[in-house]
Amino acid sequence: MSSLSLAVRDSSTMLRRNLLHARRYPSLTLNLLLTPIVLLLLFVYVFGDVMSAGIGGGGGADRSRYIAYVVPGIVLMTIGGTVVGTAVSVSNDMTEGIIARFRTMAIHRGSVLIGHVIGSVLQSIMSVVLVGLVAVAIGFRSTDATALEWLAAFGLLALVAMALTWIAVGMGMVSPNAEAASNNALPLIVLPLISSAFVPIDAMPGWFQPIAQYQPFTPAIETLRGLLLGSEIGHNGWLAVAWCLALSALGYFWSRSVFNRDPK
Repeated sequence: MSSLSLAVRDSSTMLRRNLLHARRYPSLTLNLLLTPIVLLLLFVYVFGDVMSAGIGGGGGADRSRYIAYVVPGIVLMTIGGTVVGTAVSVSNDMTEGIIARFRTMAIHRGSVLIGHVIGSVLQSIMSVVLVGLVAVAIGFRSTDATALEWLAAFGLLALVAMALTWIAVGMGMVSPNAEAASNNALPLIVLPLISSAFVPIDAMPGWFQPIAQYQPFTPAIETLRGLLLGSEIGHNGWLAVAWCLALSALGYFWSRSVFNRDPK
């Protein structure tokens, strides 16, 4: 069997293993999925009128306009929340001895990580679909997006999920236990809160604007918002792709380096 065939076979096996774990222990995924849904309902139904009046340029309160604005940010936050579960799962594998057993088996070494990554990306996409259905149910519409823009939006979401998953895998591998892994991955949930997800950057205090502007979630949110709502994307598209590629490379080499270390 060639090296490529071995890698594909073993990665498929590890993917099935991770999907079975997610199916048998759904509580972690459901808990992480509830956070963006609760935030979506909170910001739309509790703060929606006030927030829309503040960012509407004098147009008055309009909850439907704020739903359109906030959903792209919530969708990206959903991915960040889902990959926290990946960090916890990887940490459990590292600390419970299964990785040490895999090291003694005749399997492709990278298949363990690839299985985690592909499984997490699939879970992230499913979580995004569920949150999207909730958004549609409460009034979100994307009537101006063309089929090509929908395809580009899906590609962007998959790219973001891949990038954040590799970072989460690295965080899980260096964490001594599941609790530490969850805490280490917390920035993946917090960063969208300090981006343009809920209010425009221009509405933030001047000293805070660079923090929101120069981080990976803001260009991704603005790009997704532009694709779904027909607003201007500008340079955010290229920035979002560059951030995703950089984070994917960083997470991949970090994870591989830790995984290939000899156990102590």
